[in-house]
Amino acid sequence: MTTHRVRTADGLELHAEVHGEGVPILFSCAFSTTHENWRGQVGPLVEAGARVILWDYRGHGRSDAPHDPALYDMDRVVDDFGRVLDVCAGGRPAVLAGLSFGGLSSLHFTVRHTERVCGLVLVAAGPGFKKPEAAAKWQANTDRTADFIEKRGFEAFVNGKAGPTCIGSDPENPVAQAAARAIIAQDPVGVGLFARRVAGPAPSVIDDLQHIEVPALVLVGEDDAAYQAAAEVMAAKLPKARLERIAGGGHILNIDAADRFDALVADFLTGFR
Repeated sequence: MTTHRVRTADGLELHAEVHGEGVPILFSCAFSTTHENWRGQVGPLVEAGARVILWDYRGHGRSDAPHDPALYDMDRVVDDFGRVLDVCAGGRPAVLAGLSFGGLSSLHFTVRHTERVCGLVLVAAGPGFKKPEAAAKWQANTDRTADFIEKRGFEAFVNGKAGPTCIGSDPENPVAQAAARAIIAQDPVGVGLFARRVAGPAPSVIDDLQHIEVPALVLVGEDDAAYQAAAEVMAAKLPKARLERIAGGGHILNIDAADRFDALVADFLTGFR
């Protein structure tokens, strides 16, 4: 493993890790979680010949978490993607893999920098909300989550109703427990600002999907009711997409159904060697 502190355009430092060689795959986490959520994928995918890149958004995990609201917006996050790839992808186009907000942010980067992306793995994700009413509802929900984290802290967040949507359905799973420890160690202020200024108001990319010509693997757990329709929309609109529903999987699909998840991603990556 090689660890990097990646410098952003506005002077922050982002945590990033590189494991293995081969086709680079950049894993981006769900809002409020950290790179540790992907730890279980490192071994199997390095063995399958991938260059696995883990990172934390600004405000998350081991990355800097400034308390200045002006340092949080989607444009900055998209630029952060590019700088992490500059340092970690070995000069090659990368597969972008993202769960929930990680999938949406990966799509935003792809729309702006298609030449830097060779494939997409979109996990329990959606293209954002185009209708104003739905977008407003999502923003309000995200604001409530930020309020909870700031007032009650991450330990209450992970051990409460949000647990299955950030560490998976089995809190006794050692991978889930490691993910929980990393989430609890975060700065609530940084994550709260990210929620209100990046994840909540994130624009929809649904009208851009038809123009994304790279191969895409769309994954959703059979038990993740909230993301079934979004997965179907993305699979229908992306020109080169394949949809897979995974039995026994909830929202944190890579932990809930790790073996099947890893096998599908490893198979997908064989198309880029």
